[in-house]
Amino acid sequence: MTRRALLLSGGNHPFARTTPVVAGLLDDAGYELTVVGHPDDAVAPLAEEVPPDLWVCNTLRFRMLAPKYDDTRDEYAYTTTAEFRRSAEHYVRNGGALLALHAAPICFDDWSGWGDIVGAAWNWERSSHPPLGPMEVRIVSDHPITAGVEDFTLTDEPYRHMDMAGDVEPLAVSASEGEDHPMLWTRSIDEGAVVTSTLGHGPESFGHPAHQRILRQAIELLTRDQVS
Repeated sequence: MTRRALLLSGGNHPFARTTPVVAGLLDDAGYELTVVGHPDDAVAPLAEEVPPDLWVCNTLRFRMLAPKYDDTRDEYAYTTTAEFRRSAEHYVRNGGALLALHAAPICFDDWSGWGDIVGAAWNWERSSHPPLGPMEVRIVSDHPITAGVEDFTLTDEPYRHMDMAGDVEPLAVSASEGEDHPMLWTRSIDEGAVVTSTLGHGPESFGHPAHQRILRQAIELLTRDQVS
C-alpha cells in the first residue's frame, strides 16, 4: 500500500525554495505527496477516515500582531479555526505522525495546544534569534534520528528562549548567548509521534548533508511510529 504524506507549506519565509527539498525527501521515502499552502486546506485531509500516514509542517502562520508585520499581515496572518484545531489535535493524538519543521513553534500562536503538541512555543516577550548566519549544531543524544551525524555548522538561525515543554529532551542543541538551546527533539502524544526540528530557515540549511540525513532518518522513524 502506498504511504501518503500531507505537506503544509506557505507563509513569510522562503518556502518556495525549501518545500521542494522537503518534498524530494518524502518522494525518496516512497510517499505519495499532497502539498497545501494554507492551514485550512489541511483540515479535510487530516480528518479523513484514513488520514495521511505523515503530516509535515514547513510553514509559518501566526497572527502577526506586532507593528513590524503591518506590510505582510494581510497576506500571511492566520488565526486558527475550531476546525483546524480539532482536526490537527485529533490526527496527532489518535496515532498520526507529525514532522514539525523550523518555524513550527511560532505557528498558531492563538492556540496553546499546538505548543503542547510540538513541544515548544514562541514567547513574544523573550524568544528571539540572531541574524541568519553560521550556526553550530551539537549532537547531544544517541538516537536513531541522529545516528551517524557528527556536530556540524550550517547557515541558519538558532531559536532561543522559547517556552519549552517540561519533558523535552533535546537530540541536538545550538549555543547562543552563552546557553544551549534545543534544536531537535521527539515527542509521543497519546498514540501519536512527533519530531520537531527548528533547523531549516532557507535552502542553505536544507541543503546541508548532515541536516538532510537527520530529516531522512526522522521520516524513517516516523514512518515506523518509533520516535522514543
